[in-house]
Amino acid sequence: MDRHEGPSRGKFAACLTTAVLVGTAVAGHGIARYDARPPWGTDIAYEGGYLQAVRIRKADVTGERTRALLSGECGEMERTGMGGDRAVHDPAAWVTGCLDGAAGRPSQNQGLLH
Repeated sequence: MDRHEGPSRGKFAACLTTAVLVGTAVAGHGIARYDARPPWGTDIAYEGGYLQAVRIRKADVTGERTRALLSGECGEMERTGMGGDRAVHDPAAWVTGCLDGAAGRPSQNQGLLH
């Protein structure tokens, strides 16, 4: 049986410790930078508002609720907390998404580059 040729245990332990420390530092920086808000929080908020308005628009037979959304109900929904957890990331983006969905415009987040 041949002996395995590779780094010594000391070098291996040093490299593993360094890798763990670098990983911990990167994770710590990410947590400190973004805290509870993910880096793509604006996209999440926009899509939340957009989807909510599209659902309301599809269920609105008379068109009355859609007109109400366009005339300010989107902002009122966000202020009263009806936007949910997604609106917390970026309330203005949530309202913009809601208005786009109510107007029937395509989502700004479609496509590879947006």
